[in-house]
Amino acid sequence: MMVEKSGRPAYLQIVDELRGQIRAGSLPPGTALPSIAQLCERFDVSASVVKAAISVLRTEGVVIGQQGKGVFVRETPAETPEPEASEATAEILDQLTQMRQSLKELGDRLAALESAVFQEPK
Repeated sequence: MMVEKSGRPAYLQIVDELRGQIRAGSLPPGTALPSIAQLCERFDVSASVVKAAISVLRTEGVVIGQQGKGVFVRETPAETPEPEASEATAEILDQLTQMRQSLKELGDRLAALESAVFQEPK
């Protein structure tokens, strides 16, 4: 299985593949995921791409990392993200809202400046 040039980011294709194997039971609860090196070889991608995929699965609560031992399929895959994840999501959404507001204000200021500088001759 190689990552396809489909426009979908490689790490998300890996997430889909691993999530599918977990749901299908070919990676049952308690099973260790293949090593990063094995996943790199299997999907023909760099370690950073594999790590990004594993990070998504951890955030979703599908897998859990054990320091020095590896990453394992959770005993009961969480249907909802852990509370920390939802708090982090709320914080990110809050920051996005603030950024949008700042962009809107900058856009308004730019429009005012342009109309002052590029006034039509009377």
